[in-house]
Amino acid sequence: MTDLFNKYRVFYNQPPDLELATQYINDRLQNKESVIFVAFATANNKVVPSGFTQLYPSFSSVRAARNWILNDLYVDEPFRKQGVGEALIRTAMNFAKEQGGTWMQLETATDNHPAQSLYEQTGFVKQAPEEGYFVYRVPLR
Repeated sequence: MTDLFNKYRVFYNQPPDLELATQYINDRLQNKESVIFVAFATANNKVVPSGFTQLYPSFSSVRAARNWILNDLYVDEPFRKQGVGEALIRTAMNFAKEQGGTWMQLETATDNHPAQSLYEQTGFVKQAPEEGYFVYRVPLR
């Protein structure tokens, strides 16, 4: 799994660092800060991880509910366009519903058209700024 996470980071132009990837995933799981689903496939007569998604909880005080951010989704290149990403998303959505979530959110790059198509196919709707609210972000580093 950490090898896939390392490949995911490299996909987003980060330097490869398997030790960092391993530590990051271990910390999230040990501290119960995220939920990870891993898909497996058979390659060369071996069962191997083919993709993963990582969810982070988010809370709405007004709605008094826990929601979920689908922060990471990665399918290893040999397994793309085989339904792995869709299966991971649907698994994550079912989990979020079972946990009482009222929504799931994700972000993707404006030029990542394959991902946008997949997200829309699985029911995500591209959002304009929420009525009456703007989202602001400040860099902390």
